[in-house]
Amino acid sequence: MDLRVALIGYGTGGSVFHAPLIASVPGMRLAAVVTGNPERQQAVRDRHPHAKVLAGADRLWEVSGAYDLVVVAAPNRQHVPLARTALTSGVAVVLDKPVAATAADARSLAALSAVRGLPVIPFHNRRWDGDYRTVYRLAASGALGDVLRFESRFERWRPEVRAGWKESGDPRDAGGVLHDLGPHLIDQAITLFGRPVRVYAEIDARRRGAAVPDDVFLALTHRGGVRSHLWISATAADPGPRFRVLGSRASYTVGGMDGQEAALRAGRTPLDPGYGVAPPSSYGRLGTPGEDRPEPTDPGAYQDFYAAVARTLRGEAPPPVTIADAITGLEVIEAALRSARDNTTVEI
Repeated sequence: MDLRVALIGYGTGGSVFHAPLIASVPGMRLAAVVTGNPERQQAVRDRHPHAKVLAGADRLWEVSGAYDLVVVAAPNRQHVPLARTALTSGVAVVLDKPVAATAADARSLAALSAVRGLPVIPFHNRRWDGDYRTVYRLAASGALGDVLRFESRFERWRPEVRAGWKESGDPRDAGGVLHDLGPHLIDQAITLFGRPVRVYAEIDARRRGAAVPDDVFLALTHRGGVRSHLWISATAADPGPRFRVLGSRASYTVGGMDGQEAALRAGRTPLDPGYGVAPPSSYGRLGTPGEDRPEPTDPGAYQDFYAAVARTLRGEAPPPVTIADAITGLEVIEAALRSARDNTTVEI
């Protein structure tokens, strides 16, 4: 029997990412979508006609056992309350990033997850970016030698402040690029090199009228000496390389962004031929000065996250991302905020 999935929220996260990815995985069925916006309700009916459209999340709990999984893609301040309600109602949860505004809130959610015996799985989909998968493969295979420095960037040119909760200065909204894009870059670095032991940060609000960080630099020192340098910006008129990884034998550098988000925004899905495949023109380069060559990019595969979630719900495998992973990321974010405030390096 298919796993029945209820999706809460049909903004960009729900409509562009979660819904089409869920619908592409065999054995999963998008059974219900919660949105109170009439235009979004119609969009669900047009694209996912077999899914129920519900105006409020309270409707999900009216019938016990109606769903096997709830996916929370609502605004950040609703993440923890909605996830807690799902768990107490006996339903496993996939939770968009950041899972919570604070590490303490995420720990409370982890405790409830343990008591209820149900997983809370953070949606850290960028582990399935093609360029990141390429970095992971090269590092694991020894092609780079010992990795010395890992540079990673999510840099955009959005010089005007846009209305919305992501620009809110209320801490409960967890707005700004550090909480929006930071969880992805931090999670990728930690997945590669483990929990950092020291964090240094420069955090600024550069745009006129900005109430939240829009230009961030993080320096993480991992056990063993690898350093991760992470840039996150909405003010980059000239974005740097997506990844630049320096090793004792070779380097790997790649620009641009993984193409899956653009493909999903254009209405494509993982069921379409060529989804996730990077063109040769976007390949990075591997080697040393004067002796480098194009390195094919591994296929991107966000759908593999949900395929792994399905295996977890069937008891066949552990979660593809754990709530402990998200807690570590939030601890890094909180250390970064202290570092920037006090102009110092913070040990964690």
